[in-house]
Amino acid sequence: MKNNLWLLCLGWLFTATLQAQQSPIDTIYSFTLDEAVEFALENSYQSINARRDVAKALKRKWETTADGLPQIEGVIDYQNQLKQPVTVLPGEVVGGTPGTFVPVVFGVKQQASATATLRQLIFDGSYLVGLEAAKSFLQFSNDSQEKVQLEVRKAVINAYGSVLVAQESVLILKKNVETLEKNYQETKKIFENGLAEEEDVEQLQITLLQIKNQLSNTERLEKIAMQMFNLTIGVDVNASTELSDKLEDLSMKNMDKSVITTPFVIENNIDYRLAELLTEQRRLELKLEKSKALPRLSAFVNYGTAAFDNDFVFLDSDTPWFQSSILGASLNIPIFSSFKRSAKTKQAKIAEDQAKTDFLRTQNELRLKYDSSISDFKFSIESYDTAKQNLALAERIEKKNQIKYSEGLATSFDLRQAQLQLYSSQQELLQAMLDIINKKAKLETILNTPQSTNN
Repeated sequence: MKNNLWLLCLGWLFTATLQAQQSPIDTIYSFTLDEAVEFALENSYQSINARRDVAKALKRKWETTADGLPQIEGVIDYQNQLKQPVTVLPGEVVGGTPGTFVPVVFGVKQQASATATLRQLIFDGSYLVGLEAAKSFLQFSNDSQEKVQLEVRKAVINAYGSVLVAQESVLILKKNVETLEKNYQETKKIFENGLAEEEDVEQLQITLLQIKNQLSNTERLEKIAMQMFNLTIGVDVNASTELSDKLEDLSMKNMDKSVITTPFVIENNIDYRLAELLTEQRRLELKLEKSKALPRLSAFVNYGTAAFDNDFVFLDSDTPWFQSSILGASLNIPIFSSFKRSAKTKQAKIAEDQAKTDFLRTQNELRLKYDSSISDFKFSIESYDTAKQNLALAERIEKKNQIKYSEGLATSFDLRQAQLQLYSSQQELLQAMLDIINKKAKLETILNTPQSTNN
C-alpha cells in the first residue's frame, strides 16, 4: 500500500512538472473571428500598454492633485565642527590692552537638530488649471485606449481574413496542380505515341511549373499570415492556432448593407473626440500662461528641537533639547517680467488657434473618410458579385477548351490562356471576399459601432 501511494505521488509530481514546463508555444488555440477579437482586446500588446497608459494617467492626476494638499517634510541635521571658527574681539572688551585683540570661540563643537514642517498651498492659479488639465489628460488617455481597441479589432479582422485567403488559395492551387499534372501526363503519353506535338506538352509543362511555384509561395505566405495573426492577438508567433470560421461564411455575414444606413454621428468618432481634447488642452495651456500673472499664496508651520555640546551626548537621556516652532506665510506677486509672460501667453494663443484650425480640418477629413468608406464597401460587394460571375464564366470557358483540346479543335496555347484566366478569377474571388470583410471593418471603425463582427 505504501509503495502504491509513493508511486502515485511520484506520478503526480512528474505530471505537474511537465505541465509547469509546457511553453506557450505548445498551447493550441482555436478562434472564431469574434473570439479572436475578444482575445486580442484583452491580450494584444497594444491593448495591454493602452491599459497601462490609463493607469499612468490616473497616477498623474493624483500627482497634480497632491500639489495642493498638505505637504509634510522632516529634516534631521548633525554637525561636528572639527575645527571651530575663531573670532577676535578688541582687548579692551575683556579688560585687555586697548589696540589689541583677543581670539575667542563662540558656540559648542557639536550640535544636532530635528525639524518637521507642514506646508499648505492656499492659492495658486496654475494649480487650479493643472487640476483641470489632469482631468482632460485622463479623458484623453481613456479615448486613446478606445482608439487602440478599435484599431486592434480592425487589425485582427484583417489578419484573420488574410489567413483564410491564404488557406483557401493553397487548397485551390493544390487542386489546380492535381488537374494540370493529370493533363500533362496524358498529353505526354499521347506525344510519346506520336499523336500530339511537343509544343502541347511544353505549354502544359509551363503552366504546371508556374502553378507549382505559386503553390509553394502561397504555402509560405500562409505560414507568415498565421504568424502575423498570432502577433496581432498577442500570442507567440509560432503558436499552433486554428481558425474555425470560413472565408465565404464571413463574407456573407458582412455583406449586410444595414451598416450603410447607420447615421454618421461625427461626435462619436474617436478621432473627432481626440482632436477635440487636443483643442481643449491648448485652451488650458493658454489659461495656464494667463494664471502665472496671479499671486501665489502659501503658508507653513514647523516644529523643531535642537541640542548642543562639545561631545556626542545626543543619545543620552539627560541631554537637554531646546524646542522651537515657526508659523509663516508667503505671498508671491508677479510684477514685471520684461514682457516674458506676455510673449508666452501670445504663443499659447497662437497654438490654440492652430488647434482649432486642425480640429476643423479633422472634421472635414472624417466626413470625407466616411463617404469614401461607404463607397469602398459598396464597391467590394459589387466586385464580389462580378468576381463570382467571372469565375463561373472562366470555369465554363476552361472546360470548353479542355474538350476542344482533347478533340484537336483548340491549341495548347488556347488551353493555357483559358486555364490562366480561370486561376486569376479564382484569386479575384478570394480577394473580393476578403475586401468585403475588411471594408466593413473599416466602416464600422469610423462609425465607432463595432459591437459585433457579424453585423
